[in-house]
Amino acid sequence: MLSTYADFTRITGNLTASLDRVSRQPMVMRETEYYLANIENIDSIEALVEDSRLFNYAMKAHGLSDMAYARAFMIKVLEEGRDDTDSFANTLTDTRYREFAETFDFHRYGEAATTFTKARQGVVDRYMRQTLEEDAGADNEGVRLALYFQRKAASIDSAYAILGDKALATVVRTSLGMPEATALLDIDKQKEMLEARIDFADFTDPEKLSRFLERFTNLWELANPQSSALQGAQALISPLSSVGISSDLMLTIQNLK
Repeated sequence: MLSTYADFTRITGNLTASLDRVSRQPMVMRETEYYLANIENIDSIEALVEDSRLFNYAMKAHGLSDMAYARAFMIKVLEEGRDDTDSFANTLTDTRYREFAETFDFHRYGEAATTFTKARQGVVDRYMRQTLEEDAGADNEGVRLALYFQRKAASIDSAYAILGDKALATVVRTSLGMPEATALLDIDKQKEMLEARIDFADFTDPEKLSRFLERFTNLWELANPQSSALQGAQALISPLSSVGISSDLMLTIQNLK
């Protein structure tokens, strides 16, 4: 088995080829063909949610497979959209819901929401990347964490962007050699610690990001030998979640049923 860093570089060294291999998986091909053939017929939120194959494909593409059961919750996300600062999606700390509402913007565009590239090929591209990361995680969760961080890096512009996302925080704490117990500290204290040690602009620099992820994968390897790398690690990001499903969120879902 390759080391975490070697496997990560194998995948990212030719990302196009890696994604192409994913796209040729039989199940991925079937679901993608169905999605592209049928999404053009979707002209309402209800139609999207009622077609389980389309809805599940779209949810996985946005890293939301764990929420596919919460249809009333997702309908509310789509109904209120992103335009109003106090819309449902905008009040949630998890950015995945805002991204979903932006992709399927029925609130703004109505029946035309699925005619845009972002709702068609854009969703397919997201699905391929999500599947690539999940496949990598089946062998080594450290590789999945690194791939996820690489994908999100350009949007990390503050300590809160890291602290609000369990997977990002895991990568950063590992790279900085911070103990897991740091996560139990007061959030403002954690913010101060990260700001003192990170220049967030570095994450938009390909070379600096590469060095950061090399450090992460090497330290992850030391802390998680391959013989036990998968034990318990899957819970971190399966699926990748900004904050998991909190009790408040669960209550909201129950009230929407």
